[in-house]
Amino acid sequence: MADWQKLLRQRSIASLQQLVEKFGPEQFPDLDRLQQAIDNFELRISPAMVDLIKEPGDPIWRQYVPDLQELEVVDGVPDSLNEDENSPVPNITHRYPDRALFLVSPVCAAYCRFCTRRRKVGDPQKIPMSQFESAFQYLAEHKEIRDVILSGGDPLLLSDRRLDQILSRLRQITHIEIIRIGSRVPCHLPERITPELCGILRKYHPLYINTHFNHPDELTAPAVQGLGMLADAGVPLGCQTVLLKGVNDDPDVMKELMQKLLAARVRPYYIYMCDQVAGAEHFKTTVETGLEIIKGLRGWTSGLAVPHFVIDAPGGGGKIPLLPEYVVRITEDEVVLRNYRGKRYVWRQPRDEEALVGAGGREPEYDFLPTFEAEPAEKNAKKAKRRNKRVA
Repeated sequence: MADWQKLLRQRSIASLQQLVEKFGPEQFPDLDRLQQAIDNFELRISPAMVDLIKEPGDPIWRQYVPDLQELEVVDGVPDSLNEDENSPVPNITHRYPDRALFLVSPVCAAYCRFCTRRRKVGDPQKIPMSQFESAFQYLAEHKEIRDVILSGGDPLLLSDRRLDQILSRLRQITHIEIIRIGSRVPCHLPERITPELCGILRKYHPLYINTHFNHPDELTAPAVQGLGMLADAGVPLGCQTVLLKGVNDDPDVMKELMQKLLAARVRPYYIYMCDQVAGAEHFKTTVETGLEIIKGLRGWTSGLAVPHFVIDAPGGGGKIPLLPEYVVRITEDEVVLRNYRGKRYVWRQPRDEEALVGAGGREPEYDFLPTFEAEPAEKNAKKAKRRNKRVA
């Protein structure tokens, strides 16, 4: 057993009893109902996240400690993104034209209580590792697929040997150009980022990793070190952040997170609205909150630190970007814009040839003639004579 596996097994919180022992029974007045929430979705808080919790209800606590609100289902659904409907074979979701999602691991180092895939994550029967062959066959047969995203669960919780095998098989499919890995391991279990793992990943470029940080406190020194090792192995890093009530629904918190990500060599990629998944509805904010956060980023910090703000549309519609209203008005003549400070500016539309002539402009073909036509010899001679007089 690898050191990181021992650490995860020995120091994680994985039961209600451990939770009570760590934080005190006064924090959990209704143990029976809380156990129902745990029965509905796996519990595990990784050592790194346990150490980050400062007090009950803080941003780290809210992400990982079960809550009775998980039992209050209003309009949430188990599979809010219709992933299963777009799954032609086990472990594959094929929604977009040229890319596919490949679930390769059923487990995570820590289970986020807002997880979109909580209906199956943590259950090896619902993400079966014994049915990979049909997934590889599907990917090989569908030549339009050029980009494969490995997810789960967390792919980086696979052993080095198993991960190497999967990446090798994918690289044997010639039309697959890009491999991406979605992982919270750099946040939850940075000890998993080893030289051996980096050596494996380095063999399969172009390979990208999109990690997932939701709060500045999660960028601990070990996490930053692990991210640096991945970057040094040539792996481009992105971050997919989820907008969560009581965690990061504040422009200042989100700006600090984005700036810290850039300093750790991670490019902010997406801010997601929390999906309409049953059991996670208490994490949802309004769309207006997300738009205010984008306003608090664009122009106030580097453009590199401004991710796309998206809703992953319920029912499998895919990611739809949202932007604050920077365009005030568009006409045939001009575009009126509002900048990040709220000031208005006008950009003139290009005018077509007929409009130019109607406004008294010259026909376009004449505009360039003076540039290319040689001046008459008589005119050149007069110019030369004037120059000679000035010199004399």
